[in-house]
Amino acid sequence: MFSVVLIAIAVGLGVWWYPRAPARIVWQGYAEADYVKVGPTQQGLLTAVNVVRGSEVEIGAPLFVQDETADRAARDQAARQLQQARDQLANLESAGKPTEIDQAEANLADARATVERTKVDLDRAQSLIRDGAVTVQTLDQRRADFRSATARVAAMEAALAQARAPMGRQGEIKAQRAAVEAAQAALEMAEWRLSQRRVCSPVRGRVADVLARPGETMAAGAPVVSLLPPGNIFVRFFVPEAYLARIHRGDAVRLNCDRCRAGISARVSFVSPQAEYTPPVIYSEESRAKLVYMIEARPQPEDALLFNPGQPVTVAPAAEVRQP
Repeated sequence: MFSVVLIAIAVGLGVWWYPRAPARIVWQGYAEADYVKVGPTQQGLLTAVNVVRGSEVEIGAPLFVQDETADRAARDQAARQLQQARDQLANLESAGKPTEIDQAEANLADARATVERTKVDLDRAQSLIRDGAVTVQTLDQRRADFRSATARVAAMEAALAQARAPMGRQGEIKAQRAAVEAAQAALEMAEWRLSQRRVCSPVRGRVADVLARPGETMAAGAPVVSLLPPGNIFVRFFVPEAYLARIHRGDAVRLNCDRCRAGISARVSFVSPQAEYTPPVIYSEESRAKLVYMIEARPQPEDALLFNPGQPVTVAPAAEVRQP
């Protein structure tokens, strides 16, 4: 009997002295998300919401519509003002009427014919004066007629050039071109404001919440739809101060949750520089009432879909970390 007791004591001592496996390091946390809250760029009446909570949307999918009556009228007004400015510029840059140009060309042709006739008369008078057939006064008159006809040709050429030239002065044309550019910019602004009344999704993700309904007047920037892209889901967990020096931004960790597949990995994206008390939602007997540091880790987008914001998650280091 005594030997049995000795054997039992020896076995107990052996078990007690046998090296124990180190306790598994597990940190408590939960899933969190950065939501994309989409709102209008300008105040207006909400007339339609095209999505429901929980639906999946792609980039460019319509989300909601505001009343666009005033913006449509402003766009039409800007378009008409632009057309008016362009017409005024075309009028300043255009030449005279076709009938005025035809008349100027006809006057020039008549003046040139007169020059030819007076030139012939002058040449004849110069040849006849040697024989005394014409007087000096007649020769002087032929010369005056030729000079007058030549001057009239120059005047008719100037009149034709004026008829063919733009009606406005260069300064007037330059100013009108600036007016056209200003009207074009006003039209582009009106079209942009009109396009903002129909808001589309800037990201791909799930509709987390619809925050307004048709009939409400929304202020500029007020959120109407809250979106949750897969890449915006992350895990927030808390690590005791003793492990803080072993965790760095970019380190790999393993995530585990109820009914999740094994081997989900994530990368540490943020390490809080300030200590805090263990949040009341984290239940851990080892870290209760101790100071901890908040850590954030982001899984791959395809793995992030496995988590829902607020879901409890356990986190373990991917590399071996010994108990301090």
